[in-house]
Amino acid sequence: MLTINDLSLRVAGRLLLDHASLALPAGAKAGLVGRNGTGKTTLFRAITGDLAAETGSISLPRNMRIGQVAQEAPGTEEPLIDIVLKADTERAALLAEEETAKDPHRIAEIHLRLMDIDAHSAEARAATVLSGLGFDDAAQKRPASSFSGGWRMRVALASVLFAQPDLLLLDEPTNYLDLEGTLWLESYLSKYPHTVLLISHDRDLLNRAVTSIVHLEQQKLTLWRGGYDQFERQRAEKAALLEKNRAKQDAARKHMEEFVARFRAKATKARQAQSRLKALERMKPIATLVDETVRPFSFPEPVKAAASPIIAVEGGSVGYQPGKPVLRHLSLRIDADDRIALLGANGNGKSTFAKLLAGRLKLEAGTMTVAPQLRVSMFAQHQMDDLRPDENAFEHVRRLMPDAPESKVRSRVARMGLATEKMNTAAKDLSGGEKARLLMGLASFEGPNLFILDEPTNHLDIDSRESLIQALNDFSGAVILISHDRHLIEATVDRLWLVRDGTVKPYDGDLGDYRQLVTGGASDRRDRREADKASKADRRREAAQRRAALEPLAKEIKTTEALIERLRQRIGAIESRLADPALYEKEPGKAADLTKERGELAGKLSVQEDRWLALSAEYEEALAA
Repeated sequence: MLTINDLSLRVAGRLLLDHASLALPAGAKAGLVGRNGTGKTTLFRAITGDLAAETGSISLPRNMRIGQVAQEAPGTEEPLIDIVLKADTERAALLAEEETAKDPHRIAEIHLRLMDIDAHSAEARAATVLSGLGFDDAAQKRPASSFSGGWRMRVALASVLFAQPDLLLLDEPTNYLDLEGTLWLESYLSKYPHTVLLISHDRDLLNRAVTSIVHLEQQKLTLWRGGYDQFERQRAEKAALLEKNRAKQDAARKHMEEFVARFRAKATKARQAQSRLKALERMKPIATLVDETVRPFSFPEPVKAAASPIIAVEGGSVGYQPGKPVLRHLSLRIDADDRIALLGANGNGKSTFAKLLAGRLKLEAGTMTVAPQLRVSMFAQHQMDDLRPDENAFEHVRRLMPDAPESKVRSRVARMGLATEKMNTAAKDLSGGEKARLLMGLASFEGPNLFILDEPTNHLDIDSRESLIQALNDFSGAVILISHDRHLIEATVDRLWLVRDGTVKPYDGDLGDYRQLVTGGASDRRDRREADKASKADRRREAAQRRAALEPLAKEIKTTEALIERLRQRIGAIESRLADPALYEKEPGKAADLTKERGELAGKLSVQEDRWLALSAEYEEALAA
């Protein structure tokens, strides 16, 4: 059991935990959640003994093995499989001793212990873990130095998983994984035989891999049973109950105060008044749950709408070296309102395809037609290194608005979701989430028609991810999304494309089907459904023809939306003027005219809204036919 008793932790003078307590039973699988900066990683450091507590204690069973991912990824010339095998230090020590031991009794003890820890299957188990994290047989035999930093961090994760410590501490393990690796890790953790404490902002991982949630808020730790969705529901119910009880207490307090004020000076009521005063003193206010607001994301709308298709590729091939295409046989179409997620393991070409769409790579073969004056913006995590470390957010935006007054520049920075006090903070001193907000704001600054986002959530907490979902759904341009966050994908996209086997094709299934494909082979349900349909080529052709036929209707819907927006703006302006009492005194005739105009506009607005609903229903029915 992990027992935290009356723990206080302070870092750089800032109090992160204040007399917090927690009891986590052996074998528990818990997710540690809380806003960025609340002290989750600091708590891990205290559990491992790397940080001394200011007060309180952390108790663990004697000889408990604690494991966490190494901060520095291995970069030696050793093969990956050997690096992972060495993580089981007891096995490695026994094998080394076996080579030099001469005492027959000790040799027998070594062999017996190796049997007890199932050493004979170690290589197969290590290979299984590496395979789950994306390393095939050939990659497992390559030296660690031949991989990039992100892939080497996967090796570090594989090592700690293979060692199977009694207490497994994982801090955002999916940041270096693709969707396929995340799905495998989720399955692995759900079956892990020992205690797990997991820091993550991945809602689906927290729903499937853990059975309880530890919430760090207001410097306290609270244990909730169930996954993340259940935690959110229980917390909302508790907040409603607290608010109801607080309202009852406020009413009782007000009644007592009124009684004391009325009868305090009267001899016949003095004793009762004093009694109520004491009751008031003993009445502790009921605290409400703190709901810190998350600063919203906001992406500028496209400056000019683009006609569909905005990008069309026929017979395309693309790569980095002539004659060695990474992707080939590309025949795809992207429309102005498309929301598409790219599926496929890392290394299959998702980023290559994104760079092609962004204009950073050119086709080697085939044709690519791009709508006139199309604006494409791209966000990728590695681009955060391109931020000027010594410049603050204001200075970054000032470069894009050299002639604008300071107030407008600061307003634009605020729309990126950066608080006033962060506008003058050097980029190198911003948190990962703040850097991501700044980079997304810079990437989308010009109002793109197509916004490509490559793993946008790695440094965002759960509430910020929800804010991003809302911003993407409000954005009227097209979106291409690469992410391991299934909740983000399901909440924002309506089409899935699979990048695999050297090409990109529409995926005829949902994320549930894809999960089965990744974790357990092809889905029988999906196979039967595909067998009943026409060939993929026919479906693509039919879809393209249907979209082309519906373009006039889609244009009419857009025109109606624009008219509705203009009507709403005019009504809003009139209502603002009518709200001024001086108008009725100084210009009563004008007030009457505005009131009449507002009524006429409200009637037109109602007609146009009904028209929009009818057109949209017609469009959806035709699209689904």
